[in-house]
Amino acid sequence: MKSSVIIFPGSNCDRDMDVALKKFGFKNKMVWHDDNELPKSDLIVLPGGFSYGDYLRCGSIAGKSNIIKSVIKFAQSGGLVLGICNGFQILTETGLLPGILQQNKNIEFICKNVHVKVADKSNKYFKNIKKEILELHIAHNEGNYFCSNNDLKFLEDNNQIAVKYCNAKGNCNLESNPNGALKNIAGVFNKEKNILGMMPHPERMIDKYLSGEDGALFFQNLIGNLG
Repeated sequence: MKSSVIIFPGSNCDRDMDVALKKFGFKNKMVWHDDNELPKSDLIVLPGGFSYGDYLRCGSIAGKSNIIKSVIKFAQSGGLVLGICNGFQILTETGLLPGILQQNKNIEFICKNVHVKVADKSNKYFKNIKKEILELHIAHNEGNYFCSNNDLKFLEDNNQIAVKYCNAKGNCNLESNPNGALKNIAGVFNKEKNILGMMPHPERMIDKYLSGEDGALFFQNLIGNLG
């Protein structure tokens, strides 16, 4: 399986993602934001970081970069597109995913492990993951997901909410919501579920001796469903 990771000025999780993808069997290429064409890929990843220094809004300038035209075309043709953290913000800025990512409720940067509940498995990203609750890492200042009432109804009616913040027992409540996200939403799909944006970083949780292994479950499952 072939993957491509898009690098923007300010990306800082692109190499982490490259390591994770290769570890689990992807043949990965790094693609510069100013390129016009994507290499042949089964998966495109928009990584975490601070693209263009988060000027204007997080992801807003990256959403107008040259390569994004090809990413949008790839996504609209049914190709798998994964946006993590800043990548999620970019996906909302392009309109590929609904909603916005606002500043965290406590007006501070959050960097810690959290638990998330897999809300829908009828997709290639989570289909065969046996665990319902994953421990992943977050590191963001604008991870507070928000959308209109109409968008929320559409997300819920079509099972487009991918993961929700929860506690270790799987309870989704105010105490387990680190950033104030609407309905504890940590990630969403488009209607066809080939596009996934989420704030938690699975690429940071791929080794039990360094951080944890729940991210490994995500990548193992993904490449298994693409084979």
